[in-house]
Amino acid sequence: MTNATERLRQLPALHADGKRAGITSVCSAHPLVIEAALAHGKAWNADVLIEATCNQVNQDGGYTGMTPADFRRFVEVIAAKVGFPLERLILGGDHLGPNPWKDRPAEEAMAKAEAMIAAFAAAGFTKIHLDTSMGCAGETVALDDRTTAERAARLAAVCEANLAGTKPVYVVGTEVPVPGGALEALDHLQVTQPEAALATVEVHREAFTARGLDDAFSRAIAAVVQPGVEFGNADVVVYRPEAARALSATLGQMPQFVFEAHSTDYQPREALKALVDDGFSILKVGPGLTFALREALYGLDAIAAVLVPDVDRTPLPAVMEEVMLAAPGNWKKYYPGTPQQQAVERHFSFSDRIRYYWPEPAAGKAVDDLLAALGDRSIPLTLVSQYLGRLYVKVAAGAVTPTARALLLGSVEAVLDDYAFATDAD
Repeated sequence: MTNATERLRQLPALHADGKRAGITSVCSAHPLVIEAALAHGKAWNADVLIEATCNQVNQDGGYTGMTPADFRRFVEVIAAKVGFPLERLILGGDHLGPNPWKDRPAEEAMAKAEAMIAAFAAAGFTKIHLDTSMGCAGETVALDDRTTAERAARLAAVCEANLAGTKPVYVVGTEVPVPGGALEALDHLQVTQPEAALATVEVHREAFTARGLDDAFSRAIAAVVQPGVEFGNADVVVYRPEAARALSATLGQMPQFVFEAHSTDYQPREALKALVDDGFSILKVGPGLTFALREALYGLDAIAAVLVPDVDRTPLPAVMEEVMLAAPGNWKKYYPGTPQQQAVERHFSFSDRIRYYWPEPAAGKAVDDLLAALGDRSIPLTLVSQYLGRLYVKVAAGAVTPTARALLLGSVEAVLDDYAFATDAD
């Protein structure tokens, strides 16, 4: 194993020994987010875990147009630019299973999932989340535990047969919405029942053993559970340790495991720290990072209107509105409500569906034009305070250079500071 993957594998033992240790899972394909994550890891002398979902990246290209091998090259080019050591990089595959093809019959969807996981393994991804919980054509929406586990073990066998030399660690189970975000109301969010977490691990153990995959299962380090955290378009459910106490206590019965917490975006830093203390050692964040990036882009757009007014440059929010209205598929079903409510959510929702539109040519040109307009000029602290308040303290202290590009990266790193506070060992 690489040093970084070996350290990841040690998380359960560290928790069992009463030590606080965790890792942030950066779930994004945005180049500025990845650059910020790697620069942040370099500054903190920390491992960086970057994950791609089955919908983002797969053998057919996913919505990013990248295969797993493409994604690895994409990240490694940015790492070289930043000067981040590759031995501290962990690449992960998230929700790997039939989800992108779940409208097809199960065998056809699973064959596609097998090809996908073979591609992730061959590309050297060393953290694999197996998620086969979704029903395919003609099946129930959610499958029973045993069927889910048997399909997960089937994919693990393919993964093990296609390794690029480094044996991966595995994450099993799912207690979260399918990739793309929550659609339901958050007022009935339920913490995973302790017996359900124990059953998930045991049924996966049995399924792996039935396929002769005991060695692979020995590298299973985490189960995905719902600790009571989630976010919607305008709401955040903050972690309450007392509500998850019984769930956290089950780790004492399965010292091989910690828990993986999805949708930790927008949690206060003390809540993130409490999650790690309670054994939710892998904290996944994605939309919260691109949300911070969008905040900074819109703030810089307002600053440009003050510093370098240009009647020929269309404001960035107006460009993004046009781009999103022209292709509503990535936001419309997620943003119910009146046209006015939808207009607000298109730009400012916590679920940050706008993140799907930054690769569009018109959006990319608008961002390039904005950054070109501001150039390398030093932005006055007063305007940082007015439009980029999240960064005022860092800029005032000299920790972030007040230029446009540095402020964009700094906006993402400011979020990652909260995660570093939570996951850094005592």
